[in-house]
Amino acid sequence: MTNIRSFEIPTVMKHGLGAINALADEARALGMTRPLIVTDPGVVKAGLLDRAAARLRAADLSFAVFDGVAPNPPIALIDEGADTYRREECDGLIGLGGGSAMDTAKSIGVVAANGGSILDYEWASPQPIQRRIPPTICMPTTAGTGSEVTLWAVITDPQRKIKFNVGGTPLIGAWEALIDPELTFDLPPAVTAGTGMDALAHAIECYTCAYAQPLPDSTALLAMEYVAHYLRVAFAQGHNAEARYKMSMAAMLGALSYGTESAGAAHAMSQSAGGVHNVPHGALTARLLGPVMEYNFKGEPEKFARIAVAMGEDIRGLSLWQAAEKAVEAVMKLTEDVEIPSLQELGFGEDEIPMLAEIAYKDPQTIGNPRDLSLQSYVQIYKRAFELGRK
Repeated sequence: MTNIRSFEIPTVMKHGLGAINALADEARALGMTRPLIVTDPGVVKAGLLDRAAARLRAADLSFAVFDGVAPNPPIALIDEGADTYRREECDGLIGLGGGSAMDTAKSIGVVAANGGSILDYEWASPQPIQRRIPPTICMPTTAGTGSEVTLWAVITDPQRKIKFNVGGTPLIGAWEALIDPELTFDLPPAVTAGTGMDALAHAIECYTCAYAQPLPDSTALLAMEYVAHYLRVAFAQGHNAEARYKMSMAAMLGALSYGTESAGAAHAMSQSAGGVHNVPHGALTARLLGPVMEYNFKGEPEKFARIAVAMGEDIRGLSLWQAAEKAVEAVMKLTEDVEIPSLQELGFGEDEIPMLAEIAYKDPQTIGNPRDLSLQSYVQIYKRAFELGRK
């Protein structure tokens, strides 16, 4: 059997400071006459919904609002949003917010176009999604998940205490990503740090996974460079336009690294653990990324050495293995510099390691990790992550 690889992104990407001013024109260009704005209470409180709504009103474009998005969106929330979409007779979606809001918007689109409940579309073979989502614009208000360009949404199943993936097909991709770095200026430093590290994790995991291919590799490397150069600055100076712009681009580039594939052990761990304790995905992923890299570097030493260069490390005169380890050190240092909380501070206990390891091992992102994984491997990585949190 011939193994044919593919890379496809259906999303038009538009970006610039003040891009929100073009929202009504972009919605109309996609044929929307009554979009549903999908957002969360934090975005509403920050005044960003008002800014978007003002642009639509000024252009006499009718719209409805679904502002009940919660972090790590559960099944019931998506199905409620899809009911709102139908009841309000909408014909398009605007996802305004972080990863949860954009994932919710895309997932509402899946249910609106295909029927049923979002639970019916848990990723499987054959692909359960058969129809493309309605015209959808994603506007990120954080710089991390890159959900504006991914072919995935992550949904929480409270019954099973897990998160599951929906997508892996261009049919779930937003029609347009409208990226305005100004929307990230007022993010708290902790959110800047967690989301920025999530962008880095996407890039590193996708660059080193078994599914890697040239085009996403190129976006992954530039994402790493941007995060290494600009995350500390954005963390320290929220209104630094250059740093915010580059971090918005890093989020987009890191997410493009995915293509139709998934990541590796760090995301297998953070997505499964995020179903146990409702904590910020970025901070959790960031805290696990260094220990996972420390475990993985033996599998792809050349790529880890290249990561070290992208992270700004000087590898001249080092052996391949020393250079690969420099990548691990650089990421662990960045994790500390942007004050990512420890697993303990995030509410996890070492007594949970056996359970956390087991659910991580069952996560589909275990497949494709650059080093073979066993249940014991996850126990080992979790122990190391807790150990680093005690320092």
